[in-house]
Amino acid sequence: MEDGKGGAEAGPSSGTGSSSNHEEMSEKQSGVCELGCEEEEEEEEDDDGVDESKGDESTVSGSFVPGPLVSLKDQIEKDKDDYSLRRWKEKLLGSLESDLNGQMEPEVKFHSIGIISNDFGEINTSLPVNENQSNNVLFTLREGSHYRLKLTFSVLHNIVSGLIYSNTVWKGGVKVDQSKGMLGTFAPNPEPYVHTLEEETTPSGVLARGLYSAKLKFEDDDRRCHMELKYTFEIKKRS
Repeated sequence: MEDGKGGAEAGPSSGTGSSSNHEEMSEKQSGVCELGCEEEEEEEEDDDGVDESKGDESTVSGSFVPGPLVSLKDQIEKDKDDYSLRRWKEKLLGSLESDLNGQMEPEVKFHSIGIISNDFGEINTSLPVNENQSNNVLFTLREGSHYRLKLTFSVLHNIVSGLIYSNTVWKGGVKVDQSKGMLGTFAPNPEPYVHTLEEETTPSGVLARGLYSAKLKFEDDDRRCHMELKYTFEIKKRS
């Protein structure tokens, strides 16, 4: 009987210990859940912060505006008291007394376009090309030949910054090639500039032969278009 009483007394005591252990485990699990939820909320806030910063960066890059134009006359006279700087500007810009008229917008005047190839040497065409002449074949190349376009132009009134070109080619109304490149920044100069574009290679094969139409365009970093030339050329079979 004493053993029975001991067993009966042990029963409630053991049940109370199990209940307290269960409550402690629940509190620990609740604490872990709260900690995990707080960490997830912090990660979401960090992610939101990253997205916002990326959005700000894209907004800033998309709203870039080039600085205001300053006339060539003002640029030269700005540091007239600094002898060394004035001499450096005169050396860079040359003798431009006739062009110091205060005009703000730079002007690029194209004189000629040429093509250089091992097949026939060099052929030059004066610019601008008449509308009737633009429909004619400007030059003819053999398939698989290497060639380069050569440009002669002058810069007037002000410095032209970031002059770039794009040359797009179509065959039968389908765009087949497009090339882009940077010519550079040019100051007004009494002597014309001569610039040769990167070397190109004409395609080969039966499908490559025939007439092509093309458009050559020049813009500066202010998106001013200084020339847009439409021309036609032909690729023939290599004999």
